[in-house]
Amino acid sequence: MNDDELIAVLEDAGLSPYQAETYVTLLDLGNASATDVADACDVPDPRIYDVLRDLESKGYIETYQQDTLTARAHDPEEVLDDLRSRSNRYLTAAEDIEDRWNQPALAEHEVSVVKRFDTVLSRAREVIGEAENQIQLSVTADQFELLADDLEAARDRGVYVKLSISSRAGRDALPDEETLAATCTEARYRDVPSTFLVLVDRNWTCFAPHEQSVNEYGVLVSDRAHAYVFHWFFRTCLWEIWETIYTERTADTPRTYVDLRACIRDIQPLVESGTTVRATVTGRDTETNAERTVSGEITGIEYSGESTEDDTLPLAELAGRASVTVDTGSGTVSVGGWGAVIEEIEATSVIVTDVE
Repeated sequence: MNDDELIAVLEDAGLSPYQAETYVTLLDLGNASATDVADACDVPDPRIYDVLRDLESKGYIETYQQDTLTARAHDPEEVLDDLRSRSNRYLTAAEDIEDRWNQPALAEHEVSVVKRFDTVLSRAREVIGEAENQIQLSVTADQFELLADDLEAARDRGVYVKLSISSRAGRDALPDEETLAATCTEARYRDVPSTFLVLVDRNWTCFAPHEQSVNEYGVLVSDRAHAYVFHWFFRTCLWEIWETIYTERTADTPRTYVDLRACIRDIQPLVESGTTVRATVTGRDTETNAERTVSGEITGIEYSGESTEDDTLPLAELAGRASVTVDTGSGTVSVGGWGAVIEEIEATSVIVTDVE
């Protein structure tokens, strides 16, 4: 670094141009009288005494009388500490600016596109930590390890977790059954690369292309309508056709569903055969937006698609409107799935309590 560059840095650190030039001159001269310092730099003779006193008060130099006023550079340790501290603040500020630029705060109903996968992963961990009802996620085995602790905490809170996981054959080991039991409710395995996707409580979406994608970017969404689109992408592309490698679900009751359409697929044959199916439904009252819970017998099932004689109702037949009628004993209540507006309740949880 030449003299001009060093002087410029010292000016950035708070010295005046005359102070910076005088200090650099003294570093080169060692000890020098005030007049010699003035002769060696561009500081005018009448100003040099004030400049030296100011530098002394800042701790950069010390002065003493030796026939005339003489100065020398002070032990630089204090100066170096100050410069290093300023440097660290600049680095911290730079990192903070970068973080804020890459990870803008998400307001309600906002969609943000970010540049780094780390930003998407960080947001995913945050929203998983706030999950109250359900999580759907598509991850690689490596990405699962990064989120495993957060998923385990969510399961401990009673959150329903659907995990779609992939691995590179022979390179990434899948988690064992004990780990899956601690971190998810159901897990399916994909043998092809896929996107990173986390959906939380029908509102939050964190998305990034798969690892082999040429472009690195991410999409962060806080919006129910957008999340609903990603939900169907998850159901059709990342869940429906893939092998189940773990489930805590059994044929016994009570059986919990966080997706009414999944519930309909299971209970339709029972209801149509005359079997009594009782359930407790928790969800959002579509008129007041308040939480509402009803219990009773499921007496009717409606959906936009066509009925089928197969044991399993195709998912496509439930892509439109799908609802059930619950007889509470004092009246009937219509219950819809995600996005319900016509029905009285949008179900977030259906617990089948009894099948007779």
